[in-house]
Amino acid sequence: MHRVALTAPDDMDGWRSAARRLAMAGVDPADVVWQVGDAPGDLFGDAPLPPDTKSSAFSVPGSFVTLAESAILHSDPSRFAFLYALLCRVRARPGTMEDSADPMLGRVQALAKSVRRDIHKMRAFVRFREMADGDGPRFVAWFEPDHHIVRANAGFFMRRFATMHWSILTPDISIHWDGTTLREGPGASRADAPQGDPVEALWKGYYAAIFNPARLKTGAMLSEMPKKYWRNLPEAALIPDLIAGAQQREAAMIATAPTPPRRASNSATAWDALRAEAMTCTRCPLHQHATQTVFGEGPLSAPLMFIGEQPGDQEDLAGRPFVGPAGQLFDAALAQAGVDRAQTYVTNAVKHFKYEQRGKRRIHQTPVAGEVQACRWWLDQERAILRPRIIVALGATAARAMLGKAVTISGTRGAAIPLEDGAEGWVTVHPSYLLRLPDEDRRAEEQARFVADLAMIGDRLRVLTAD
Repeated sequence: MHRVALTAPDDMDGWRSAARRLAMAGVDPADVVWQVGDAPGDLFGDAPLPPDTKSSAFSVPGSFVTLAESAILHSDPSRFAFLYALLCRVRARPGTMEDSADPMLGRVQALAKSVRRDIHKMRAFVRFREMADGDGPRFVAWFEPDHHIVRANAGFFMRRFATMHWSILTPDISIHWDGTTLREGPGASRADAPQGDPVEALWKGYYAAIFNPARLKTGAMLSEMPKKYWRNLPEAALIPDLIAGAQQREAAMIATAPTPPRRASNSATAWDALRAEAMTCTRCPLHQHATQTVFGEGPLSAPLMFIGEQPGDQEDLAGRPFVGPAGQLFDAALAQAGVDRAQTYVTNAVKHFKYEQRGKRRIHQTPVAGEVQACRWWLDQERAILRPRIIVALGATAARAMLGKAVTISGTRGAAIPLEDGAEGWVTVHPSYLLRLPDEDRRAEEQARFVADLAMIGDRLRVLTAD
């Protein structure tokens, strides 16, 4: 019997090294005991690990390594054994990672999915509270993860709050950032974290203001924000009263609301479900560093859809498309062209912010074709729910997402393009292009041309929607 003692619950390097040696020696998974830390060995002693033969050929699919890096963070004590058993199966059957019916693969994938969800919850529900510190303000948060995700998630918080001095306390481990160095410490208790700060009153006011009783789905809310996280969230104290008064507020809203346009009764339900699913999207690596998914918004009866490239810095923080400088220019251009912004649906080809960190700034990076293709599934679903009469691609990346192929703006601009779903496609520049032009005269010329494009599209929409 071989006994492997790993240094930590998330010791991927230790597991990888031991698993390689065991697999190269042909050791059966049933003959290996995995543990974290030192523990008494077997009564009759444990067999030593086989020698390390790094010179020998040993390779596994990259998909296995990626899966293992997530699954090993699970709290299931059997995860190391599951992974080693899957490793042996992958080496014996090279096609195992593509076999969706394989029970062992399915079991490990379920572990990884649970870990990814826990990582998402941590990013969504960590709430920092300010406390006094001799070196200036320090922000401290208490969180109780289900799995061993704290070290794996540290990079996100270092990038997201690069200039803050912060600590995240959990029962098993604590991490501390001083703007330069990340330190680890022992686990803590809830009492070690501050219980509130002056900013919370503002945050509660904001949460109460945006609460929409007409869109309340208690089951979905509890699924996305389980009660175990409520005690860490200042806004959660308002939830019981907001839920209790939701029916009364909704009735008042209905009584005073204008008659909405006719629309298929299940469109809103389908869109809500689609958006909720997109919030946990991992179809491409961009979700790893973005703050959140930025989904489309606008009336589901809108006959006009605009597709941008991707969220920018401000959109990533706000969780809404077209709210930054480019969005403000877009709104002004629509108004100048006579197009009602409130009657349009806006979204992006890619739903996560892609950027390069340069000091304190996050610099926009253009999505590659694979990232656009991975996100096109969401865009296709939005189009299927809305069924707009006209779809406008803002920029070359959006045009690729709309048409399924690369095109030039100069070659497609100013003319209707028939789409397979019966809509008309149009291509023009992205407003951010106008912001990047250094010459003021050139910028004014191109902006006027952009407004003319929008006015032409508005005229065409009126023709298509005329009774």
